[in-house]
Amino acid sequence: MILVWTVIVSAALASFAGTAWVRRYALQRGLLDHPNARSSHSIPTPRGGGVAIALAFLAGLAIFWSRGLVASELLLALLGAGGWITLVGWIDDRRQIPARWRLIAHALACVWVFYWLGALPPLLVAGVEVAPAWVATAAGAVYLVWVLNLYNFMDGIDAIASIEAATVCLAGAVLHFTAAPGEWSWIVPALLLAAVAGFSWWNYPPAQVFMGDAGSGFLGLVLAVLAIDSVGLGQRFFWAWTILIGVFVVDASVTLLRRLWRRERIAEAHRSHAYQRAARRLGAHAAVSLTVGAINLLWLWPLAWLVVSGRLDGAVGMAIAYAPLVAAALFLRAGATEVRGPE
Repeated sequence: MILVWTVIVSAALASFAGTAWVRRYALQRGLLDHPNARSSHSIPTPRGGGVAIALAFLAGLAIFWSRGLVASELLLALLGAGGWITLVGWIDDRRQIPARWRLIAHALACVWVFYWLGALPPLLVAGVEVAPAWVATAAGAVYLVWVLNLYNFMDGIDAIASIEAATVCLAGAVLHFTAAPGEWSWIVPALLLAAVAGFSWWNYPPAQVFMGDAGSGFLGLVLAVLAIDSVGLGQRFFWAWTILIGVFVVDASVTLLRRLWRRERIAEAHRSHAYQRAARRLGAHAAVSLTVGAINLLWLWPLAWLVVSGRLDGAVGMAIAYAPLVAAALFLRAGATEVRGPE
């Protein structure tokens, strides 16, 4: 146990120091995110700090694997796909990659993950099989690519992506520790929490550095892989993880569907997410980002606990969890046509 906590604390320190180095490097090389009509920030800010999260997490994961605490399949899935997505994101942060090539890169990461983790079992709802294994696996692939991308969409104001990851990982680690006694599955989300915490010092409003696509894509991928891998402990864990990331899933999905309905260009930058509209209404990023964290801990975490404890069916729990989030997204006009000036 001493080794586990030493690695976790070291990951936080390494991420903190690594983010400082990336920030300095970005300032020297002019790798800045300049404000434009689609931005939510007002001053040029260094980007790419999420590389430190990825490196600290993957290094800690390798140490855990060397001590037999992490399965080889999970290590290889995250090391290969996570490293690849971080590299693609870092290149995209430096010189924009066309959307179709990014999507191909994401699909390759998805293939890599499922090659190592294997196919998913049949999908059960209330104990009844509603989809065979091949359909569940195909849906899992779409799930992985969507969560990877939505995390990038939702990384639009200071600290929202890091607070989301930190609170989701905190809840996930506790759920695994309490609902899967004797398993070491809790150490992976705990490790990611530590890596994100080190970065968050530099990202809290007003942000001194952005995580960039290298970080947001990596976090989305890892959270999706943790949800998919948790099926090995029981499908209730997958439902729990999906509940925990509900704020990001709902905001991104409602926004995307409404923009698709109007036939807008999906790859085009915009500021119509619910969280972006809320930030403009309040005139502050911190309040919105902290509210997301509070929703995760006070609303989604208890429902996820009811699911993993067997007191609530996973699909029912997700429906209950998502209903007020959808209502809030619609109230904030997520995905509605953007207007200039105050809303």
